[in-house]
Amino acid sequence: MSQVLVVGSINMDLVVHVAQFPRLGETLFGQSFATYHGGKGANQAVAAARLGAQVTMIGRVGDDAFGQELIAALADEGINTEWLSQSKNQATGIAAITLAGSDNAIIVVPGANADLSPADLLAAEAAFINADVVLAQLESPMDTIEMAAQLAARHNKPFILNPAPAMPLSTALLEQVSLLTPNEYELATALGLPEADWQASLAAHPGKVLMTAGQDGAYYTNAQGELQQQASYTVTAIDTTGAGDTFNGALAAFWHLGLAEASKMACAAGALSVTQAGAQGGMPTLAQLQAFLAANDAKELV
Repeated sequence: MSQVLVVGSINMDLVVHVAQFPRLGETLFGQSFATYHGGKGANQAVAAARLGAQVTMIGRVGDDAFGQELIAALADEGINTEWLSQSKNQATGIAAITLAGSDNAIIVVPGANADLSPADLLAAEAAFINADVVLAQLESPMDTIEMAAQLAARHNKPFILNPAPAMPLSTALLEQVSLLTPNEYELATALGLPEADWQASLAAHPGKVLMTAGQDGAYYTNAQGELQQQASYTVTAIDTTGAGDTFNGALAAFWHLGLAEASKMACAAGALSVTQAGAQGGMPTLAQLQAFLAANDAKELV
């Protein structure tokens, strides 16, 4: 399996279940509350590790109980935590998540994630040398993401960037990205083309963009600019939090199989992830993913 290096955020998710989202100024009684390990970076690292990849993570937490718990949890997943640091003057990042049915609304407080610096990455350059593929998101400072892209390029490593949360990306950064993995809104924002047709945007970047599309699966173009679709898988959704992170972690874990096969595995893993609660709670193991794919392949033959 791939040696995956993840550069990104580590949060504690504070999750409230409600019957409906509150309106402005409204107070509602919640149905339940729970804490889950999260952060887009940590989520994607866990997803890749459970699917058999050898994962190393670079990130920051606070010097607090949440931080200690999150580092221990990543280590328990078999993730190399050598390059995780603790900030003395920042609390561990949190995400306040409200769930109503299968939908969610999320507020992220970056905390120590905002301290992850280019210097942290330079200190961990050995991790880039040892990686097969580098995976990052946008919950870390932009200059740190740009340094991750530069270090990946310096050592000839593929660089997968999940541009979430959505924000415009510089031309220089886009040129260093091996594969961009947005949804439709994130694609328009990343390219600075809010009115552009997404198919035209994919065709303009052949082989470099894979757009997730929910129930429609994922779309990408091959090296010739021809549009390809990977269909989604039908499941009963319990909690959609972390589905995109599962997709990206799986994509990195199976990168060595080529984009077509990796996207199939990623769509299946993403589908499985929504069948249980918590961003990381439903992330499948390799055995679970293989069983799911075998069952679905059997259905197609009937």
